[in-house]
Amino acid sequence: MRTRTLMLAMLLCLPLCIMAEDKESGSADKPKSKSSTKVFTGISGGLSIHGGYLFSKNPQELFSNTGLGDRKTWENLKRDGFCYGFGAQLRIHLIDHIHVGAEAHMSNLPLMKSGSNVSSAWAGGFADFYGGWGKATPLIGLGVGGGQLKRLYVPDADVVSQDTTSYNSAYTKTPFFYLNPYIGIEFPIGSIIGMQFRIDYMLQFGSPGSSLADATKSVDWSHFLTPSGPRLHVILLFGKMKR
Repeated sequence: MRTRTLMLAMLLCLPLCIMAEDKESGSADKPKSKSSTKVFTGISGGLSIHGGYLFSKNPQELFSNTGLGDRKTWENLKRDGFCYGFGAQLRIHLIDHIHVGAEAHMSNLPLMKSGSNVSSAWAGGFADFYGGWGKATPLIGLGVGGGQLKRLYVPDADVVSQDTTSYNSAYTKTPFFYLNPYIGIEFPIGSIIGMQFRIDYMLQFGSPGSSLADATKSVDWSHFLTPSGPRLHVILLFGKMKR
């Protein structure tokens, strides 16, 4: 719910990005007096969609559940797959080389025809350093924040028919803290519109917390949580673009 609220707040702030750019464009023709380097140089934000590939070492770790049956049962379960989702971000520009902002995302990883999946929602801040490369703007940065993993395991029909007691469905929630390094490049499309392509690899840290507390004790958990993997974000930006 907090992630959705933050995402809505950033969407409502997008008109400010456009207004800020229009105001700057209107004053562009005025004579410029000599002054020190400007600290605040603009504001922008936008909407994003993403796709990626996430994976875990084994299905027990992926579903946060040791009660998946014997090895013959769970060794063939899905432990990786392609995810998809969407998000929003809002950022300010500093000294024409730094972005600082906030973002929120939601993502889903479908795993089995039975409906098993892992979904995640996260929100936090980010900062990146950007430069100029013709009209393109390459950047490198880091995001920091928190979120929650939701894991739903629904056994296939053939597994249920073997033993409905050992292979019940399971639903767990796991909070996490994350570090999200990324690289990207963006291009201006018009005076106040741009496109950004970004690749990240989110590192999730935290202890599993769920109703399956007894089951998770026997899992060899580290502080790093999975599934994890690279994501490609395509972001439509509004506001001041470096040109």
